[in-house]
Formats: sequence, C-alpha cells, structure tokens
Amino acid sequence: MKIFAGWGIVLPMMMLAWPAEAAPVSYAIEPVHTHPSFEVPHLHISLWRGQFLKTGGTVVLDREAMAGSVDVTIEAASIEFGNQKLNEHVCSKDFFDVARFPAITYKGSFDRFQDGIPVSVKGQLTMVGITRPVDLTINSFKCIQHPMFKREACGADARGSFKRSEFGISYGVPSHGDDVTVRIQVEAVREAAP
Repeated sequence: MKIFAGWGIVLPMMMLAWPAEAAPVSYAIEPVHTHPSFEVPHLHISLWRGQFLKTGGTVVLDREAMAGSVDVTIEAASIEFGNQKLNEHVCSKDFFDVARFPAITYKGSFDRFQDGIPVSVKGQLTMVGITRPVDLTINSFKCIQHPMFKREACGADARGSFKRSEFGISYGVPSHGDDVTVRIQVEAVREAAP
C-alpha cells in the first residue's frame, strides 16, 4: 500500500484460521478504513504528521503459494495536516505539485511470510513522476469474516521510510528534514466471485 503509500500506501498479527485455497484471492481496499500517514521532522524540534484521506487499490493474496501483491493509489490533494495553509502549500509546486501529479502510487509484492502470514513488502513508490524502491515492514495482519460486509476482510499495519529529496521534493531541506516515516493502516474486503 503510503505510501504513504503510498508515503503514506498496507503487518506480525495473529490470523484466524484460513482455509487452504489453490488460487490467489483479490481484496479491494476499503477507503473509509485505509489511511496512509507520515511524519517528517520540523526544524529538528518536532515531528509534523499528516495523512491522506482518499486511497484505493487492490491486494492479492495467494496463501498456498505464500505470495501476493499490493497496488495502491492515493489522491495527493487529499493530504491533511489539520492546518489548511500547510495543506495548500504541500499541494503546490514546492512539494506534491498536485495539478501535474494528482496521484501517488505504490506497487509491491509480499516478500516474506512468517507462520503463514506476510511480514514484508518489496515495492516501488511513485510521487511527482519519480519512482523509487520503498520496502514496507508489516507489523500486523489479520483476516476475519466481516460482520457488515458478510465477506472476508483483512486488515494490516505497515511501516517504511525514505528520503523525500530522492523524489525531487527538497523544499526546506535540511531545516525541515528529509527523512520521512510512513505508516499505512489498511483494510481490504474480499472481492465477490464473478
């Protein structure tokens, strides 16, 4: 997924019993419960935290082969710091330049499994037209029968880091910090069979 996903877009958590399945299963990211977030040092005295409010995508999981993929798209203009002037500045050419680059994407593959659940993702983050490798550690991952959707749903928490200057976003570096930590909380619902 932070990507966020991106930075700011998707886990070792106990899983409920999974039935053996011979084919990959696709899950649609549930946008109401998925929020890539990130933190960046500010003047080296505090951490600014923000999140993206609009995220979508797909997670594919093949439990038998212990493989899968993550494909996340974040609407860059949905950034939220709790400070409207900062939101507007970060959407400008100094940072995300959302008029030219409206989407942030993260595409990756589950890299390692432990006790049958994914624990890391190797992937590529694309921001402002630049693509760089960003790997995620999956801190928790769990699937349940969702009580409202009446289908299996999986939730995860992932963490990664990168330098924003590697994506050409160098405004304010070094005083405002270059190192970005991204966390992605995600929930995804199993897609209905065709």
